[in-house]
Amino acid sequence: MSGRSHDQVSDPTPPSDPSKPSIPISYPIQTLEDLDSRTYFTSFHYPFNKSSVPLRPNSGLAQRPRILVCHDMQGGYVDDKWVQGGDNSGAYAIWHWYLIDAFVYFSHYLVTLPPPCWTNTAHRHGVKVLGTFSTEGDEGTTVCNKLLSTKESAHKYAERLAELAVALGFDGWLLNMEVNLDISQIPNLKEFVSHLTQTMHSSVPGSLVIWYDSITIDGTISYQNQLNEQNKPFFDICDGIFANYWWEEDYPKLSAKVAGERKFDVYMGIDVFGRGTYGGGQWNTNIALDAIKKGDVSAAIYAPGWVYETKQPPDFQTAQNRWWGLVEKSWGIDQNYPKSLPFYSNFDQGHGNHISVDGTQVLSTQWNNISLQTFQPFLEYDDDSASKTIEVHVDFKEASYSGGGNLTFRGTLEAKATFSTRLFLGQLLMGSLPLHFIYSVSYLDLVLYIVTEHLQNRILYESENVTIDNSVWQPLLQVKSEGNSRVGLYLEFSSEMEGKKKLFLASQGTNRFLSELVEVIVPHQLTTPDNAPGWIIQEVSVAMHGYTLTEIHAVCYNEQPGNTNAAEYFAMLGHIKISTSDKNTEFPPSTSWIVDGQDVEWGGSQGSKTLSLKISWKLKDGKSPPYPRYNIYVEKLTKQSIRIPGRKAEGVREYTGVAHIETFYVSQLAIPSGTSSLKFIIQVCDVDGGSQKLDDAPFFQLNV
Repeated sequence: MSGRSHDQVSDPTPPSDPSKPSIPISYPIQTLEDLDSRTYFTSFHYPFNKSSVPLRPNSGLAQRPRILVCHDMQGGYVDDKWVQGGDNSGAYAIWHWYLIDAFVYFSHYLVTLPPPCWTNTAHRHGVKVLGTFSTEGDEGTTVCNKLLSTKESAHKYAERLAELAVALGFDGWLLNMEVNLDISQIPNLKEFVSHLTQTMHSSVPGSLVIWYDSITIDGTISYQNQLNEQNKPFFDICDGIFANYWWEEDYPKLSAKVAGERKFDVYMGIDVFGRGTYGGGQWNTNIALDAIKKGDVSAAIYAPGWVYETKQPPDFQTAQNRWWGLVEKSWGIDQNYPKSLPFYSNFDQGHGNHISVDGTQVLSTQWNNISLQTFQPFLEYDDDSASKTIEVHVDFKEASYSGGGNLTFRGTLEAKATFSTRLFLGQLLMGSLPLHFIYSVSYLDLVLYIVTEHLQNRILYESENVTIDNSVWQPLLQVKSEGNSRVGLYLEFSSEMEGKKKLFLASQGTNRFLSELVEVIVPHQLTTPDNAPGWIIQEVSVAMHGYTLTEIHAVCYNEQPGNTNAAEYFAMLGHIKISTSDKNTEFPPSTSWIVDGQDVEWGGSQGSKTLSLKISWKLKDGKSPPYPRYNIYVEKLTKQSIRIPGRKAEGVREYTGVAHIETFYVSQLAIPSGTSSLKFIIQVCDVDGGSQKLDDAPFFQLNV
């Protein structure tokens, strides 16, 4: 793309022999010969790079101004190249998917294949994902000379690209061809664009092929910065044009006039780094967005990783939320959810410092894996946050009920006051079956934090021979039982016949300060697992046949306002699940699965041992499992544990990682001396957040 280049901070090239087992990675195809020979499909890494989350049915582009986001950061394939996840909790991620219609994974290689983590989470949020075909410089000229040598050649390479998109599960291509061509090559270039578009449409309904505004109809690179007669012949044979960034204020309106009924297929470029962009990009990106929306066309936001790359203060989370808040203020919301059931969110952004499963922490180290993002809340961010009594944010430090994050509410609240914040804006049509809302809340961690802080002080004092009387601790320990912070869910429904209806899911008596609500429903408290201390699980059934669920808000309040003074407020929301069944998922027992270990490789020296292997599993009946995730654990069994008569052989279960396909690669697992066998457990997880009991899960056992 014009005016922009990146330092290569990562090496996305495949291993010297990609057919040999190694840690699964994503990488581009760099030569036309590799594209033609289809060697990618014989790579060990290929099956790991298949996305596992399909787009929702009928996910066509809306007939309105849209936002396309083009992710070009540090050469591509950085932390996101690790298919099974990395160890950087500060890795870049996008979580404002409700503001996006399409996402392009971009790099300056010939064929940029989106890492599956981006496709998985984008699809989960209803966003299409495109790879990039790019020809630049002298090498790009050589590629184009071969690509466009004949009509048959143009068709062949178009079919190779379509095949990759189908096999890996993404939704199309951005064509970034920035080389000067001979005018005699233009007919075959048009054949390439047209055939790719038609092949993609027939293979992947709803797919997109977008043309970048570079080559004009006479074969020269000449950025038009708008749709006009110089580039319209390419626009006419694909699904849209990404106009270069150097446009002027009236160019969106002029482009709309040229496009006619297809005006929303014109994506006016905005370089967030600001190089020649209308409005200057960066924190003024909304100026360009306002002008584009006024012109009634679509927008293409290029390199939003600017916030991350330039280390905008005070920190990435805050700056990212503020920047996307400007996008929302200018543009509005593009995606709505929940739209279908089951619906599940644990507020995970795909990175963190720990991982929990059903209230139990199973990992306590840094990690990143964008595939683990669940539906993200539509939190509102603005510069007036100082006026808010309660701060709301996705938290990665406090305990989580599921995944690596939770929604934390912290601040002060007047005794009779409430604080409300939106969570989701949906379009969920209610059927005849009642909906079951299950959510987890916690109010105890503030107390634990206070006690921990004082405990550290006590240790410090006593290490200096200063004794603290136990009576100092008594008021702290009583805070736990006197805490009145509570959080409930506010639901809004609409019906053409009945109008709007509002429900509040919370404790008894809350209608005293929410008098406008039609109904308050008191949740039923479910039994919390013994291994999930501090979490309360609430359930409510709601029957609203014919209504559409449009809004879900969280409401903070004090349960027993005893005085008029403002009180410290702290609460956490761990997860929300909406389904039509109050029954837990019945997972196939371990006997229903075939589990196999392949590519076993032992390593180590001087008494230490390591193991690498690929574990695969499938149902015996041959049905394709509908499960989105599998947690992988290992038990390291010793001879002593096996010899104990009358007891089940059991070692410590260690969380090893997560798989989104029915395959997982274990790399250089350290094996303690005395270990006699290894038991790899595959915990099946459902789309609604449920997970199979480990004792019932399929496993693979290997003697050491």
